Amino acid sequence: MKELGLGLLLLGLLSLVLPFLGMKSMLLTWIDQWGATVAWLIRGGITLLGLILYLTYRNRD
Repeated sequence: MKELGLGLLLLGLLSLVLPFLGMKSMLLTWIDQWGATVAWLIRGGITLLGLILYLTYRNRD
């Protein structure tokens, strides 16, 4: 779960930064269909979920 959380965290951070650089993530282009506000909420949710999973399972082996 730690790896999944880290992956989601990195994907979320990348999806938050790319629009400011004028690029789009090929993996998350489908979220733009619901409008800008919902797309930013989904990006933030992915990042937050990844952070929660990573912090929850980081010390478990």
